[in-house]
Order: sequence, then C-alpha cells, then structure tokens
Amino acid sequence: MSDTITLTIDGKEITAKRGQTILQAADAAGIYIPRLCAHDDLSAHGSCRVCTVMVNGRPQAACTQSVADGMIVENESDQIRNIRRNLIDMLFVEGNHFCMFCEKSGNCELQALAYRFGITAPKYPYLYPQRELDASHPDIFIDRNRCILCGRCVRASRDVDGKTVFEFVGRGAEKRVAVNAEATLRDTKIALTDKAVDVCPVGAIIIKRVGYKVPVGQRLYDHEPIGSNIEKGAKKG
Repeated sequence: MSDTITLTIDGKEITAKRGQTILQAADAAGIYIPRLCAHDDLSAHGSCRVCTVMVNGRPQAACTQSVADGMIVENESDQIRNIRRNLIDMLFVEGNHFCMFCEKSGNCELQALAYRFGITAPKYPYLYPQRELDASHPDIFIDRNRCILCGRCVRASRDVDGKTVFEFVGRGAEKRVAVNAEATLRDTKIALTDKAVDVCPVGAIIIKRVGYKVPVGQRLYDHEPIGSNIEKGAKKG
C-alpha cells in the first residue's frame, strides 16, 4: 500500500501522507486553514472548531480528521466562512477582550483571525463574564478574561513540560483553566521557559515586564494576515 494519497481541497488536487490530518496536509500544500487550538508542537484537541471544513459534504475538524484517498474538502466556501466568523464572534463576546490595551495586540491569533475575516466588532451581545486574574507569580500573569479555552497550555504543560500545571475545571459556561495548586500560580512548578507559557494564542498567559516591548509596525501580524506564511509555502511557526 502506498504511503501517498490524493485528495482535493477547494478544487485543487494535492498529495498527502497517509496518517496526516487534513490540517497538516493543507499546510504542506500551502493552503491555510484557520485554527486556534491547534499547534504544530501539541497533540490535536479539536475544541475551537475554527478549522471546520466540509469533508464530502459533512463538517469536520481539520485538525483531528485524517486524510483519505479521494477525499473532497471545502475550505473556502461561503458556508465555511460563515461558520468560522460566527465562532470567532462568539469567542470575543464570551470573554472580555479589549484589544486596544492588551499586551498581546498585534501578536494575538484571535485578533489576527478577526482581521482576516473582516470582523471589526462582534455581532453578538457581550456577556461580560466575571473572571479571575492571577498575578501571584513573580514572572507570569494569568488573565482569564482573555482565555478562549483552547487548551494549548493544558496540553503543553502535560505533554511537553511534564508538569500538568494547568487543567480544565467546571462545565459549560463555568468551564475555566485552573492551576494544579490549591492556592495560586506561584505555588506551581511553572517556569518562564515552559512551553505552556509560550503557546497561548491570546493574552491569557503573559510574561511580566515585557508588555508592549515590540513597537507597532514590527509585531507579528502588523503587515501580513495570519496564515500568510503557510500560503507562501513556508511551514507555520
């Protein structure tokens, strides 16, 4: 059996390795599929659903669905764009995101996706939830107002750092990321060099004393939309 298969994304025939996810195959072919919970260095989670594509007419998460020979994938249809726009809109109103003074502005993947989809303001009413901050650690700050529950920090701490500093607690609207200590972040074994600190796509986990260090005009998404590196054929960073 050949390790190479063929599938079609938006009418373009591409080859992929058997066992790859649709997201991995698309990245390798220079086709950008938006994502938030997915990260190259972490196991797939499939929670944000921003990477939703239509596979043979049915919605699937591209980060978890494996490729198959002859598969037909829709990534850029009006239907898919509407699904993603609605998801991004909901992520904004379910938290408290104020981009104008967030340290992550210009480097935030949620903000960058909103720009890519032409979202200047959410269409849903803001919920303004009451969420906890944790500034107890001398070097790291948690602002749960900006957390989108992507789980990157949970997977990175567990699978890469081997510490399990973070974990989900609660259900539904009460779900949140907690630390593995009865007290606060300073009581955990987290360190500045941990992968969990580096992978947050928004401004929920912030390193102290470096906010606004990169001037406007030099930030990650100041000049080119998110996903441009993939569309140029480079591997996502």
